[in-house]
Amino acid sequence: MRLGTPLSPTAVKVMLLGSGELGKEVVIELQRLGCEVIAVDRYADAPAMQVAHRSHVIAMTDAKALRALVETERPHLIVPEIEAIATDELVAIEAAGLATVIPTARAAQLTMNREGIRRLAAEELSLPTSPYAFASSEEELATAAEEIAGFPCFVKPVMSSSGKGQSYVESPDQIADAWRYALEGGRVEQPRVIVEGKVEFDFEITQLTVRFQGPGGLIATAFCDPIGHRQVKGDYVESWQPQPMSAAALDRAREIARAVTAELGGFGLFGVELFVKGDEVWFSEVSPRPHDTGLVTLATQHQSEFALHARAILGLPVDTTLREPGASAVIYGGVDAKGVAFEGVAEALATPGADLRLFGKPEAFERRRMGVALARNASVDEARALAKDAADKVRVVER
Repeated sequence: MRLGTPLSPTAVKVMLLGSGELGKEVVIELQRLGCEVIAVDRYADAPAMQVAHRSHVIAMTDAKALRALVETERPHLIVPEIEAIATDELVAIEAAGLATVIPTARAAQLTMNREGIRRLAAEELSLPTSPYAFASSEEELATAAEEIAGFPCFVKPVMSSSGKGQSYVESPDQIADAWRYALEGGRVEQPRVIVEGKVEFDFEITQLTVRFQGPGGLIATAFCDPIGHRQVKGDYVESWQPQPMSAAALDRAREIARAVTAELGGFGLFGVELFVKGDEVWFSEVSPRPHDTGLVTLATQHQSEFALHARAILGLPVDTTLREPGASAVIYGGVDAKGVAFEGVAEALATPGADLRLFGKPEAFERRRMGVALARNASVDEARALAKDAADKVRVVER
């Protein structure tokens, strides 16, 4: 792909569907390479909109609205950043030759729905996963939990993100609450959940995997060092890189990541989530885009996950080399308010090896991610402590 000049006839136009904090970093990297970027989301002044050339507010699950916007803007590339998109329309847009969907429209369609990607991984690719079943009613959920998953188990909407609607269920009398909570957190009107049996693992990792155009125009795959992370109610609260693990487990993790990303196809960065116990590895989920746990790469790698994604989708060389161990820690809103301010920033940045990203979200909630603290150190454990210390110093306050 020949790169041009933004806002001119030579521009490479990229439309971002979803404009959160991860998209914001992707926009910055695309603009560094001279792309013209259009940011789209369901609400105004989203983080990526603040750095894009222009933006639009639409319901991205509205197929007609999405098609009309694509026909108006005529982007070369469409880059989904979230799951809540009319993916059937993306398939139609790609089939009509209106734009290239990253990594592919089929990948976006499969991965926005836990049922699609789980069936692909477990039933078509025969990858190891936790025991699972799907349910469309509270009664089906109760039966599946009892007969397939067992207790304790996890209940999740088939379509949600950042832990929304997820429950840890320890006994049958918690099923009703888990069902209601899943319906509240899901992103579709039709009730549908996945119930998963608990896997006894040592730790979770995100294996960032990049599909890019290698020498001779052949598709190549590269891997970043594994990222360890800790979640609370399905939402990441800290991550670190590299995660120590056995050579056998790392090889197996990359074998699984290569298999699932090859099946999804296309170019770009994928976040493959895996459970690890000793040398054993289980597939959990995959996102065909930068992953929230990968924010740590802003501190640790020569090219962050966002730079890797931008380069890969533009057909450019990539470098997944680790520069230095590091960690990230989430800064939560702590308040429900609009137009908040941040205190303690100078104190946080005085932490040795620390850095911050304040996302610029127009509205804060108690558990909404409003920023992230990053830290670098030769010791991963020390980097984690420094990142947490820096995050704790930042306070989100009402005006």
